[in-house]
Amino acid sequence: MKKTFIALFFLQLFAHLANAQLKYANPILAGFYPDPSICKVNQDYYLVNSSFAYFPGLPLFHSTDLVNWKQIGHALERNEQLDLSNAGISRGLFAPTIRYHDSTFYIVCTLIDKKGNFIIKAKDPKGPWSNPVWLNGVNGIDPSLFFDNDGKAYITFNGNPPDNKSLYSGHRSIRIVEFDVQKMKVVGNNEVLVNGGVDFSRKPIWIEGPHIFKKDNYYYLICAEGGTGSNHTEVVLRSDSVKGPYIPYRNNPILTQKDLDPNRQNPISSAGHCDFIEAQNGKWFSVFLGCRPYQDDFYNTGRETFLAPIEWKDGWPIITHESETIQYQYPVPLPSITKKISNDFSGNFSFRDDFKSKKLNDRFVFLRNPTVGLYTLDTINKQLILPLKATTLSEKYNPAFVGFRQSHLKGEATTSVGFNAKADNEKAGLVVFQNETHYYFICKSIKENNSVVELYRSALKEGEINELITTVKISNKNKSIQFKIEANNDQYSFYYCEEGKKYVLLKTMDAKLLSTYEAGGFVGALYGLYSTSNGTETQNTASYHWFAYKGNDTIYK
Repeated sequence: MKKTFIALFFLQLFAHLANAQLKYANPILAGFYPDPSICKVNQDYYLVNSSFAYFPGLPLFHSTDLVNWKQIGHALERNEQLDLSNAGISRGLFAPTIRYHDSTFYIVCTLIDKKGNFIIKAKDPKGPWSNPVWLNGVNGIDPSLFFDNDGKAYITFNGNPPDNKSLYSGHRSIRIVEFDVQKMKVVGNNEVLVNGGVDFSRKPIWIEGPHIFKKDNYYYLICAEGGTGSNHTEVVLRSDSVKGPYIPYRNNPILTQKDLDPNRQNPISSAGHCDFIEAQNGKWFSVFLGCRPYQDDFYNTGRETFLAPIEWKDGWPIITHESETIQYQYPVPLPSITKKISNDFSGNFSFRDDFKSKKLNDRFVFLRNPTVGLYTLDTINKQLILPLKATTLSEKYNPAFVGFRQSHLKGEATTSVGFNAKADNEKAGLVVFQNETHYYFICKSIKENNSVVELYRSALKEGEINELITTVKISNKNKSIQFKIEANNDQYSFYYCEEGKKYVLLKTMDAKLLSTYEAGGFVGALYGLYSTSNGTETQNTASYHWFAYKGNDTIYK
């Protein structure tokens, strides 16, 4: 009996020690998942991200331990909820906030260039979510909802400077207004909480992404400063009253990487736009956006979602101390719950869809609102059918495009497409896409009645014609062909494979063209199933038999 007890004791001890060393990988949501916001309900965590001009809008995730995440859908999945017509890729939906109060979930968000700020609600985060209620009096971006202990609610947001007088470029303010949850409308006029930033003498720019939370009788206001590029930071202020005055932390910023050596190994840059959460063990954590450049400030994966612990010191939260780097691995936040890491959105994950389901996987998105008949899922023959729409990726409409986020600096996307072109303007294949003037497209088509594989680079200006980089003749007998795009930091390699043969390298191209640095905007690159007839109406279709994606980043090996 004594030996059994001792053996059991050591087994439990070893299990505890092993579990204590279990670490998760950053980013927790790899690829274009920016502006994260998080809330906790009992033992469950829910997270939402910006989605800009992609549809459905506002991807939603669920976790029970903050590190293993599953997508549960989108908050805006009906055309009646979301109008993205004519939206540029980096317009559309900006910076949502998700909160829970009195058995109801709420999301506030901005639909830029349209009706502005809105709120939606749902009893179940999986939906259905309500149609938007537009928020008159919230004139700005990045709205956030705060429920105080006295039953009142408030919306904070990034607004114009006081008296609408900008004293320098990037001069903004953080404002607050009371919100009536029952009537779903603003009460009274908004007031300025922060003018410019934490130190007005330094002319701080683009204070945004505000969130208020309460701890130990203090109201804390966290905001991003410095813009979304390499100078991005997160700052904190606190007050005895929800409406201030808010006093900034003397050691701000509480999160940044802007002063670190850009040539450091495996850098994480542009960190900021945080949201905070207190876990059930009493510890605090932050989700925030960051980027992984492959050199200098070049990155194609966009702004991603990271998770890091918060240290409280003298009543102030700190995520990174001066010159401290964000880690690719941290100990799991809840070791008593997390027995293993199983996150299909982090590390070198693999994904494959054989299109057997009646519903398209939630990881796929469209450009703007999908038109009727944009795609068909043929579950009998296990294929996704795309019509050859006249619309192209270079236009601000809805092309025949089904996209999947590039989530790794090194990785690959592959597909098999069954397609026979009837004219040389008809093309179907695989694209890697950043915006209307920055993408590469490998496709099957015909030229002089011969089947060909072509590689196009998008025109760099709207209205110009895409450039044909190279073309190669293939067998007319094969209806199906496989395409592969391989990312390797600053390069994309484009391959094709005829039935029964091996992959052939068609061309390697400069990936920097699709980086945020060169393409601009706020999104990341997506791989996409794409077919087009380039302005001409046709009844032809392309059949995609499967799509697969695999990450191969060195940092996770």
